[in-house]
Amino acid sequence: MNTEPVHIGFDNIIAMNRIIAMMSPKQQPIKRLIREASNKGMLVDATHARKAKAAIIMDTGHIILAAISPEAIARRAAVSHGDAGFKPATDEDEK
Repeated sequence: MNTEPVHIGFDNIIAMNRIIAMMSPKQQPIKRLIREASNKGMLVDATHARKAKAAIIMDTGHIILAAISPEAIARRAAVSHGDAGFKPATDEDEK
């Protein structure tokens, strides 16, 4: 299996192939998942005391909080993967 590292800020790097989902931590269901992960000891705070902009759900059940947006993480992963043409989806793309 090929492990591709992606930088999530503040010298923190995670394996891209272990990510299930990246989303904003602002929604109530995600806040609930974060609270449950914290209670179970499965929460990793990689924000360095800054506001969390991304909640990254890993295949191990861990949730990682990052201070950069999911879009920025996806761009970094695309650039490191060699797909520099990555752009986030827009509303027009969904129509």
